[in-house]
Amino acid sequence: MVGSFWSLVPAIVAIALALISKEVYSSLFVGIVLGGIFYAVDAGAGFAGFLNHVFSDGLITQVSDAYNAGILVFLVVLGIMVALMNKAGGSAAFGRWARSHIKTKVGAQFATIFLGVMIFIDDYFNCLTVGSVMRPVTDKYGISREKLAYLIDATAAPVCIIAPISSWAAAVSGFVTEGENGLALFCKAIPYNFYALLTIVMMLCMVFLRLEYGTMSKYEKALQMMSEKELDLDDKTNGKGGVIDLILPIAVLIVMCTLGMIYSGGFFTKLVEGEVEGQMVANETYLNFIDAFANSDASVGLVLGSFAALVITVGIYVVRRVISFKGAMLCVPDGFKAMVPAILILSLAWTLKGMTDSLGAKEFVAGVVSGSASSLQSLLPAIIFVIAGFLAFATGTSWGTFGILIPICIAVFPEADNPLRIISISACMAGAVCGDHISPISDTTIMASAGAQCDHVNHVSTQLPYALSCAVISFVTYIFAGFVKNAAASLILGTALMIGFLFVMKKLQAKKAQ
Repeated sequence: MVGSFWSLVPAIVAIALALISKEVYSSLFVGIVLGGIFYAVDAGAGFAGFLNHVFSDGLITQVSDAYNAGILVFLVVLGIMVALMNKAGGSAAFGRWARSHIKTKVGAQFATIFLGVMIFIDDYFNCLTVGSVMRPVTDKYGISREKLAYLIDATAAPVCIIAPISSWAAAVSGFVTEGENGLALFCKAIPYNFYALLTIVMMLCMVFLRLEYGTMSKYEKALQMMSEKELDLDDKTNGKGGVIDLILPIAVLIVMCTLGMIYSGGFFTKLVEGEVEGQMVANETYLNFIDAFANSDASVGLVLGSFAALVITVGIYVVRRVISFKGAMLCVPDGFKAMVPAILILSLAWTLKGMTDSLGAKEFVAGVVSGSASSLQSLLPAIIFVIAGFLAFATGTSWGTFGILIPICIAVFPEADNPLRIISISACMAGAVCGDHISPISDTTIMASAGAQCDHVNHVSTQLPYALSCAVISFVTYIFAGFVKNAAASLILGTALMIGFLFVMKKLQAKKAQ
């Protein structure tokens, strides 16, 4: 079973069960158990080996991993900050301000997209920050939590993957192992990242056209029938805070997380002679901002930044007397409890990924790609897009997909001036983001649900038709790009296809409503 299609079966079963049963915890656990059984049978380890692999090698190892533990701490700290802002009345004040300045449901959605695009540093940070800031506003204008979760998710990974200064750019740069400037390669690939670019086009057009289709329309129509009084959820919050008590902590969080990221990348550390591989440096030399971001550890940087922001926020609130120190400390367990569902799902999803890794899922997919890479080179970007999407969907990790497929793309197209090299690398990144976007076991999908406070399975099922529509159009665009090798012409075609598709769906929805 190791290194064969069976290695993907546990993840496929978990995803199918989650979509059918609409219960994610048991579905993930069934997938983990199935992976443990496959591993034990293949290794002849018996029942004891099965238990050891599932719990010791799986759950305990994944939760205790330094990077994963840092992400869990980051989640908890952000949960505490959200609880603080709610208790201080900042969220309610922002909701009241938004009611007087954002006049329509369309305006609330555009504001959510704008904020999501502006917070491009990291997808985890994006999901929870945009959710906490915009949730009161979208609630007031009758936007479903499912739609909010989609807007958050679609402006998280798709935006980070086209932002040169982000944790995703740093990750992709790290997978370029042949001495080439990874960040420069990342920037060259941005115009060909059709899934990310077309997702943004799709969101804006759907908001402008007031279009919903698939299962999302059911949740949106249900809220349209509710009264304004029923939707006014946050005015009941008693707090002394104003809009500044929401905006200032968020601004501090952005600044401190940015500083934390570059600190973890060595921005403030003096380099000694010979410390940078292949380059001799003087004792007083520091890394520049871009290099520090490329070398950063997102887990460490986000923990440092969020904790510093938490301390500063508590200090601001106590000094301004919008909340007492005791009241602030009572928010600590509240914030932790709010993040328990996301923490549990993440822990199980990481464990399931560990099961598929131990069964050789990555090696199996890598073999499929490399075996088919010798022919039909012009179609290879579209093929890589599909394979990357499937791998990210099944394993729940886009970064792991980068690590597998980017080196293969570089090996298939070793010439630096070959346009298919850039297009294929872009297709790999776009497919990984697509799979990450629609996978129920993706950490970004999980945190988008947490940020919107939306049922996780509802979020997955409602955004699936949107993401798949964009994926199909992106696939066609990559076929075109493989032959014409021109980013502008390909993007124009993809945008035209997307707009045409949405107008057709608008007419079909109008006929259906008659």
